[in-house]
Amino acid sequence: MATSINSVAGLHQPVLYHEIILALNPKSPKRYVDGTVGAGGHAWGILKSSEPESTLLGLDVDPQALAAASQRLAIFGDRVVLRQASYTAIQAELQKLGWGAVAGIVLDLGVSSIQLDTPERGFSFQSDAPLDMRFNPAAGKTAADLINSLPEEALAALLWQYGEERHSRRIARAICAARPLHTTGQLAQVIARASQGKKNRIHPATRTFQALRIAVNEELQALESVLPQAMAALEPGGRLAVIAFHSLEDRIIKQFFRQESKDCICPASQPICTCGHQAILREVTRRPVVPSKAEIEQNSRARSARLRVAEKL
Repeated sequence: MATSINSVAGLHQPVLYHEIILALNPKSPKRYVDGTVGAGGHAWGILKSSEPESTLLGLDVDPQALAAASQRLAIFGDRVVLRQASYTAIQAELQKLGWGAVAGIVLDLGVSSIQLDTPERGFSFQSDAPLDMRFNPAAGKTAADLINSLPEEALAALLWQYGEERHSRRIARAICAARPLHTTGQLAQVIARASQGKKNRIHPATRTFQALRIAVNEELQALESVLPQAMAALEPGGRLAVIAFHSLEDRIIKQFFRQESKDCICPASQPICTCGHQAILREVTRRPVVPSKAEIEQNSRARSARLRVAEKL
């Protein structure tokens, strides 16, 4: 694509922007869905690349993100529809609009720059703010609710399962001893003290904050729910592009794509197929697409991004 999103009002370019546009290859007149519209970066590229008549549905549970997307995408008028909804409601939202199958869907998982750069949202350990971490600030339990109520063993299991934190038991024990905790700064200090003497390539609070955010927003359950919905919502030849930022997400996407690209999922030791499973997709990317060195230098948050793309048969 010739036009860079950086040229639009000096706005920040989203992760793997050009790779997403290349993968979806937007055309007019077609319909698209950005299930994690955020500030509207990928949506802008899809709409710009598929002028003049393509349309896009943008979903996000975060009202702050929707406000930013609304401003950024205003130039496209009624070609874009924004809704405050989870991507797990993709089929329901498409039905409300009366849309049939769509040509492309993009999901940019995890926490957004808007959320990280708003200290009061409680996503970052680099500031002292209420321990919230909800994508939708009006719904569900906060991170403070979890760490102040979970038994020590359950908290340790959460840190291990969702954060792959090797020192989960030590950190859980320290958190429980220091409760109640109400701010990101308090929690980060407790984790730092519990991790003294342990070698870390990253800040000692990184994995704990990741685990709490995933648990608060039920991110892995949502991902498992949306993948079959997204494939069902695509027209034949339509593409699903998903950007993951850690191994837990990427593993779910990889396993779903691999399984649904096979005509048989019976055990290898079984001589005759009895499952009746039929492939519904083709893996466009057998290996994940990663950001270039230049992109990582411009945006360090892109370094862990992994893009996988599948095409509906």
